[in-house]
Amino acid sequence: MIRVGNSPPPPNNANFAWVQHIIYRLSPTGIAGFVLANGSMTSQQSNEGEIRKKIIEERLIDCMVALPGQLFYSTQIPACLWFISRYRGNGKFRDRLDEILFINASQLGQMVSRTHRELLDNEINLIAETYHAWREETSVSRYADIAGFCKSVSIQEIRKHDYMLTPGRYVGVEFQEEDTTIFQSKMSQFTSQWYEHQRESIKLAETISINLELLGFESKKGQKDII
Repeated sequence: MIRVGNSPPPPNNANFAWVQHIIYRLSPTGIAGFVLANGSMTSQQSNEGEIRKKIIEERLIDCMVALPGQLFYSTQIPACLWFISRYRGNGKFRDRLDEILFINASQLGQMVSRTHRELLDNEINLIAETYHAWREETSVSRYADIAGFCKSVSIQEIRKHDYMLTPGRYVGVEFQEEDTTIFQSKMSQFTSQWYEHQRESIKLAETISINLELLGFESKKGQKDII
């Protein structure tokens, strides 16, 4: 196991006990992927931050993926994927020893019921192909950072963020080009609805005034000017 000083993982949270056990069991060229709660990416409690720092500095983390909530039947909270690689140097894929790939998939998926979300096949393929392209596998397309979705980040930059592994810290915000056609269409629709509401308001006020007069409550001089 990776151990920081003499302090084991906290007894009330097994996240990093499992992470260390998985790393310990990997072969010298082994790769592992597993699901953990989002807290594992940022927690500083009970030595967890130091253990995460040690794992990062040992160049063992290959990729982090943030998932949307409501994917699992047992809990509705969002989770994350960790990909650990024992040998990230000049092995089967490119040397990515001083980099970690961050993928923010937290906005993907669609609701298939009131409480459950599923990732679409093309979304799963997008996540997988992004990771494979980043490793420069020969059978996939060339990798490129995509604002709001994925970014290859240096260990130096991760140090500046206090070894936090939340993809949203690194991938940035998706760029959305302003569409003036859509804006003008929505503004025209809004204006039309506003004038229609004004006409209905005037008609309603006139109807109320007539009914009040029929009931004997005639308007005083000048009150009709309000309508």
